[in-house]
Order: sequence, then structure tokens, then C-alpha cells
Amino acid sequence: MPGKKVCIIGSGNWGSAIAKIIGHNVKASNRFDPMVKMWVYEEMIDGRKLTEIINTEHENVKYLPGHKLPKNVVAVPDVTEDSSGADFLIFVIPHQFIGKICDQMKPHVKPGAIGISLIKGIDEGPDGLTLISNIIRSKLEIEVSVLMGANIASEVAEEKFCETTIGATNESNGKIFKELLQTPNFRITVVKESDTVELCGALKNIVAVGAGFCDGLGFGDNTKSAVIRLGLMEMVAFSKLFCKSAVNSATFLESCGVADLITTCYGGRNRRVAEAFARSQKSIAELEAEMLNGQKLQGPQTSAEVYKILQKKSMVDKFPLFVSVYQICFEGRQVKEFISCLQNHPEHM
Repeated sequence: MPGKKVCIIGSGNWGSAIAKIIGHNVKASNRFDPMVKMWVYEEMIDGRKLTEIINTEHENVKYLPGHKLPKNVVAVPDVTEDSSGADFLIFVIPHQFIGKICDQMKPHVKPGAIGISLIKGIDEGPDGLTLISNIIRSKLEIEVSVLMGANIASEVAEEKFCETTIGATNESNGKIFKELLQTPNFRITVVKESDTVELCGALKNIVAVGAGFCDGLGFGDNTKSAVIRLGLMEMVAFSKLFCKSAVNSATFLESCGVADLITTCYGGRNRRVAEAFARSQKSIAELEAEMLNGQKLQGPQTSAEVYKILQKKSMVDKFPLFVSVYQICFEGRQVKEFISCLQNHPEHM
């Protein structure tokens, strides 16, 4: 039997870290084709194409410098060439680009292919919330699992121990992706609650922005732990409101839930930029451009999508932390007022 082909859509710091794992794992297994294609958004680095640098030096010098990628990971600048004929599609791009990329891929997707989304974000759809995996499902007509967890890309690339969660309603797909992605230092638990796992990955970025405000305002660790707890309560409440299937509270104890929330509120780019925002007069967009080397910030964008949905459902007053983050990022509310959403939280009434 020829090995199944794996392709990665995306090559930022997380995409490159995952490519490092997949490149090594496919070589050690007879289930997968040993060559892995990785779609790279082409850009020029010091007069050279990024794909050319990756394919000759085996390093993503822009997004994951200092880490060698396996030689069997091949950078491709055309997403249709990348995905054509692939059996397993790994999606790991900023969530705002997913619709356009799927439209380009659609004519080339192999019948029977399956996908997994590592994308932490949500979109606003006609009925309110749309999960990124649902956008992929509807546009490409394939089964899609999700992977979310406490996984800061540079630490995963350094092979420091961490856990992650795969949400797969189809159990056999979950097992395949676990085989493709697990290593001794990247341990995977598979659960069925795919929608809850995915929501955790998106919503925790809003809480991380709140944690960053705390740091920028000098509020200390007690306050920050209150932000994390109240943020988790809002994540659970929001998931119960918007998941079509029943929400199992135990899912929030997996890596995708409380662990990812803690990591993101202490590390992570959302916290870092929010801290700088609280200390400076600059806008989120300016700080993103200055601090993130071309990467995108997910927390503020997700808060805007959540806010629109809460407005439609007349539930703005039930989620003061989420709403406060949105208002500070987009409506000119003073960052020093953030504390009031904690003092007057429904949990304390």
C-alpha cells in the first residue's frame, strides 16, 4: 500500500513547529508518504524567496528561526499544488484567511481526504457563531477534527514536554491524527467534544488580553488569577449557549481548556500585546505591527466576533469580561476601567 500523503496549510511559527513533528513522524511510520508538503505564503527575505530558503536551508528563518525542519518537509508557494492529492490536510493559518484559502483548494481536494484544524479563532456567521472547522467542512465537504492545547510554538519546537487535545467526533480519524502528531514530548488526548475543544482555543485568547491588561496596569497575581477564573466561567457559559451538542464540563479540564488558558495568560502574544497596550498610547493594530513580526493577533478579533453574537442574543450583560475586552480594544473604553468588569461580575452578585 502506498503511504497516505500529508500536507500542511500554513507555515507560521505554529505551522512550522507542527511541520517539524510531522516530518519526523511520517519517516518513522509506513502509514504515511515520507514527503510532506507545506504551503508557505511567499514573501521575500533579504532578496530571497522564503520557500527557497526553507527548501535549501531547512529553516523558516522568519517565523521559527533557530529550528531545523526535517528535509522531507517541502515548502510550496501554491496552495492548490500543496493540497492536490493529499489524504490528510493540516490547517494552521490565521483564522481570517481560511475562507479564501478553502475556495482556492476546493477543486483540488481528493475525495475521501480528511482534515484537522489547529486554528484558534471563530467567525461570525449568518446564524451567529461559525467555527473555523465548520467553514472548512462546508467549503471542502470533508470531515474535520481539531487540535487545541497549551502549546506555545517555540516550546513545542524545542521539544519541551507539553500536552494537547484532539477533538474528533469520528473516533478513527482522531486515532490517525494522534498517530501522525504524537511524540514522547507532545502528548495527545482524544475527546469527542470537537466543538467545545475548538471554542476553548478561540475564547481563551480573549481572556489572555484581559490578563495582559492586568499586567500592564500592575494589578498583581491575585487579580490575574481572578481574570483567569472568571474568564473560564465565561468560556463555559458561552460554550453551553452556542454548542449545538451537549457540553461536557470535563472537557475544560483537558489541555485545550484550563491548561491552554493558563499558558496563554502568562505567555503568548495576546497577553504581551495587551500589556504593552495598557502601558502605552498606541493602538492594538500599531502594537501588532511593531511586536509580532508579521504574525496576527487573535484575541481582539475574537472578542469583536463574540460581542456581535452576544448583542444579537441580548446577552451582553452576562459576559462582562469578554465585553470589556472588546470595548477597550475597539470602542475607546479606558483600559483602567477593566477592573470594574471584575468587581461587578455576575459571579459576585
